[in-house]
Amino acid sequence: MTIAIYEGFRMQHSEAFFLPINRFAYIGIFLIFAAHFKTLMPMLKQYETVFIMTPVLSEDQMKETVGKFKAMLSENGAKLVHEENWGLRKLAYPIQKKTTGFYHLLEFQAETDLVAKLEVVFKRDERVIRFLTVSLDKNAIAYNEKKRTKGFDKSNKTETPAEA
Repeated sequence: MTIAIYEGFRMQHSEAFFLPINRFAYIGIFLIFAAHFKTLMPMLKQYETVFIMTPVLSEDQMKETVGKFKAMLSENGAKLVHEENWGLRKLAYPIQKKTTGFYHLLEFQAETDLVAKLEVVFKRDERVIRFLTVSLDKNAIAYNEKKRTKGFDKSNKTETPAEA
C-alpha cells in the first residue's frame, strides 16, 4: 500500500483518489443538494392540535374562530384530515379566571414550518386561551384512523361469568 500526502493530510493511495478537493467541500455539496431536494419534495407530517376557546363566545363567534384557523391552514398548503368539535367542557383548573371552555380538535397534514406559524396565530388571538399541537407518528395515525372508522366496537364486549 502506498501512502500519499495530499493537501496536508496523510492518507492511503485509494483515499486520495476519492478526494480531489478537501473533505469539507463534500459536506457543502451534500448540504446544497439536500436543500434543493427539500424544495422538490416537501416533507409533510401529520399533526393534531387541540385548542380551547373562551366560554363567552357565541356559537357564531366560535364557528368564525375555527373557520379562521382552518382557512389559515388551507392557505398555507395544509390538508385537513379530521375535525372534531368537543363543545363546552369544564377545565381541569381555572385559566384566566375561566372554568369552562370550548374545545376543538384539528388533525392535518402540513410542512414542519407551518406549525410555528399556526402557534403564532393562536397566541395572537385573544379568543384562544390554550392550545397544544403534537406530531403524530405512524401508530398514532393508525389509531386515529381506526377510531374514526369505528374500528373500536364497544358492543362486542365479552360476557363475564356472572352474566352467563
